[in-house]
Amino acid sequence: MKKTWYLFYNIIFIPLAKIALFIAQIFNPKIKSGIKGRKKLFENLIINLAGIDRKKKMIWVHSASMGEFEQAKPIIEKIKSQKNVNIIVSFFSPSGYNNSLKYPYADVIVYFPFDTSFAAERFLKLVQPDIAIFMRYDIWPNMIWKLEKSKIPFVIVDATMRKKTARKWLVAKSFHKSLFNSFTKILCVSVNDVNNFLEFDINPSKLNAVGDTRFDRVYQKSLQAKEKKIFKDSFFGNKKVFVVGSSWENDEDVLIPAIIKLLKFDKDVVVIIVPHEPTLIHIENLENQFHNIEKTIRFSLLNNYQQERIIIIDSIGILLTLYYYADVAYVGGSFKQGIHNVLEPAVYSIPILFGPKNENSQEAQALKKLGGAFEIKNKKEAYKILRKLLSDDTLRKEKGKLCSDYVLENIGATDKIIKEIYNLL
Repeated sequence: MKKTWYLFYNIIFIPLAKIALFIAQIFNPKIKSGIKGRKKLFENLIINLAGIDRKKKMIWVHSASMGEFEQAKPIIEKIKSQKNVNIIVSFFSPSGYNNSLKYPYADVIVYFPFDTSFAAERFLKLVQPDIAIFMRYDIWPNMIWKLEKSKIPFVIVDATMRKKTARKWLVAKSFHKSLFNSFTKILCVSVNDVNNFLEFDINPSKLNAVGDTRFDRVYQKSLQAKEKKIFKDSFFGNKKVFVVGSSWENDEDVLIPAIIKLLKFDKDVVVIIVPHEPTLIHIENLENQFHNIEKTIRFSLLNNYQQERIIIIDSIGILLTLYYYADVAYVGGSFKQGIHNVLEPAVYSIPILFGPKNENSQEAQALKKLGGAFEIKNKKEAYKILRKLLSDDTLRKEKGKLCSDYVLENIGATDKIIKEIYNLL
């Protein structure tokens, strides 16, 4: 069956995908950037590998984009502290690649090649990895088949599998079964994920529940965040801070009416809004919604701060640090396509709000069940819960502690994953 899928993928899917990408780049700048960045992929790879000490083991870590790479960092940094090895890091997305070029723990940073049989084979011949580590879900058939043929061990880390997923449907299940069974190891986030992977008839010895490195990463970054001091210690005084993290317009349509009402009745609240995409248009749209109601100020203009109660973040990369200052947080994406990372605020012992689209996050489900997080469906619920949490210090601290306890109870996945990796080297 594997041969059938190989032929289908390379004779039918890959040519169609090339045509689709060629057309899509006209309308999508990210796709265009990815295609352009790969034009000299192999020439640059040859140059970058020229200075590598081939006597050392070569560990290849692949991430789709920045989010997955954040999960890879605890593994990479711990290995580098323990072993004298080479680390090559690859990305599929331009954002992941461009934002990680100065990452100090990688010896080589490269684009993942487009998944043709020829490109996969050439990549492996140049890199010659001793092990390949795929973060979370970004797996590519030709690369998998070439790794298997080359007898190079390769693993998925932080693997998840939902009970109900399109990958289990008829033909899709057969295809994914052939892929997952090729892996040397699949290191899952939970026992539930292991059980769901078993439905693909995978050898149980290949599966192991070791936890999620996101817990380790957010804990690690929370310790660093306390030293960054984005705001002076006395900046907010005795005011309570509500951080709206990584919000889309769908989130803001629900939250902003609740925020306006909240600020009217509670003069001791400051709101920090962190748009998922802080474009000029998005920033101006946010400002217009508060126009003549409440004064706002952009983060880049804080030198002119005059006690405005709405701070709009017009930069990227500081959200986790901003949660450090929060008393309550909202995690965005949950009124659009799926919730963002709830662990980032949870580590700071604060209660969390989010919308109804949170099924994509096991952590959101767990925090909701524990009582540290609250699902809201409309602006009325948003206001009611916010008012209650921000007016009751005891309740807020109690709910917040449930969140941080959950994070602390689940750190330690990195050490378990590294042990598995060392066994394969």
